[in-house]
Amino acid sequence: MNKNLSFDAVIFDMDGVITKTALTHALAWKKMFDEYLQKREAKHGEKFVEFTHAGDYLPFVDGKPRYKGVASFLESRGINIPFGDPSDLPGVETCCGLGNSKNDAFNDVLEKEGVQVYPSTVTLIKELKEAGIKLGVASSSKNCKPVLERVDLLDVFEARVDGVVSAELGLHGKPEPDIFTTACDIVDTKYSRSIVVEDAVSGVQAGAKGNFGLTIGIARENNRKELEEGGADIVVKDLEEINGIEGLDKIFSEFNK
Repeated sequence: MNKNLSFDAVIFDMDGVITKTALTHALAWKKMFDEYLQKREAKHGEKFVEFTHAGDYLPFVDGKPRYKGVASFLESRGINIPFGDPSDLPGVETCCGLGNSKNDAFNDVLEKEGVQVYPSTVTLIKELKEAGIKLGVASSSKNCKPVLERVDLLDVFEARVDGVVSAELGLHGKPEPDIFTTACDIVDTKYSRSIVVEDAVSGVQAGAKGNFGLTIGIARENNRKELEEGGADIVVKDLEEINGIEGLDKIFSEFNK
């Protein structure tokens, strides 16, 4: 515990917060869903309506566990297929099969293009680490560990609660707060003295539900209003606006008078 600061831990989402992989995910989702919807048009005569970023990805898929994102989008289109099993092969017409197809597409892009980070986030993470603040990463992604390994940040975090860990522990995905509260439990900090940093609406909803000391939304998608309505205490376009650890402490103190 750092006695000089008013908070003890910061739990970061990964995609779109630490790494520039949110767009990679979005492109992989579009590729998979457009191919599937075109197959349905050919097979069932359903008119093909493309999967869009603003109309489909952000409201139904962004930030959610993979299979839940599939089910949520299909429900929005009135498409009913079996949920299936996580072991379903890519291409099988189940929510899990489609989700696994998306994961293949994501890994293909990742392998070809690599991973980039948001410099301001990495700078803040290192500053927090040096100050003795406990750090966690909470992500719906099952690719969290290999992605963080590729950018040499895995060992920075004392807690990692991702899609793999969530499945093992039976945790509810966002917008439920389970992955964030579990990360806090692992680093042994009170939720009221912890900060959640998210870029997805489902993520700030989770932060609000978990009654954390502060939930920060990062509006990478020009979605400030949606993040504010979802429960973010403060919304920024990039963490450089926070002005480092001193600025973060000041914001936390103001919200917890």
